[in-house]
Amino acid sequence: MSPEPATVFIVDDDFSVCRSLARLVRQAGLRAETFGSAEEFLRLQTDPLTRPACAVVDLHMPGLSGIELQKRLCDSPAACPVIFISGNGDIPSTVQAMRQGAVTFLTKPFDTTELLHAIEEALRKHRASMVADHRASAILARVNDLTEREIEVMAWIITGALNKQIAAELNIVEKTVKVHRARVLEKMQVSSVAELVRVCAVVNFAPAKAAERKA
Repeated sequence: MSPEPATVFIVDDDFSVCRSLARLVRQAGLRAETFGSAEEFLRLQTDPLTRPACAVVDLHMPGLSGIELQKRLCDSPAACPVIFISGNGDIPSTVQAMRQGAVTFLTKPFDTTELLHAIEEALRKHRASMVADHRASAILARVNDLTEREIEVMAWIITGALNKQIAAELNIVEKTVKVHRARVLEKMQVSSVAELVRVCAVVNFAPAKAAERKA
């Protein structure tokens, strides 16, 4: 059974544009969903995305504009890369859209090949983002499986501190530190301190601060 194709959300108040773009997207082997307004999209797309997706959004629409929709998407469970299209784009709007992370800005009438290339780039970005999010979630789950003491030890391990230094900082015996160190590496599914440092960085797990060290 082949995997479900990626989805392209098309948001434009012009029905004919939605219809033609949906046809183009489906001919490219992708799934297309159309919406006549930003409000309709936000009302219907509330669940976190589980498959790669992107949105092709008209800049100027009644009600919420494309820029305003993009802002909402940045903080919503339906967040996905945005490609803007417009018949009368202006430089300030283009700059704002790009600063907010838009993939590109196409002025109508645009070349369909250019749009398909933009969609391909957007889906590639979303796939990479989903992989990164999945990895971070898996790492956080491992951190949550650690005991309070193991978390304290890990915070010192990633500073490069030796077992005897960690023992002194936490007021425990060195043998106990060794046990905790082994458990931390096992639970975090890493084989070295260097690898532990890398996975901790992914979830912004903070190392113990130098200011906490005893004189």
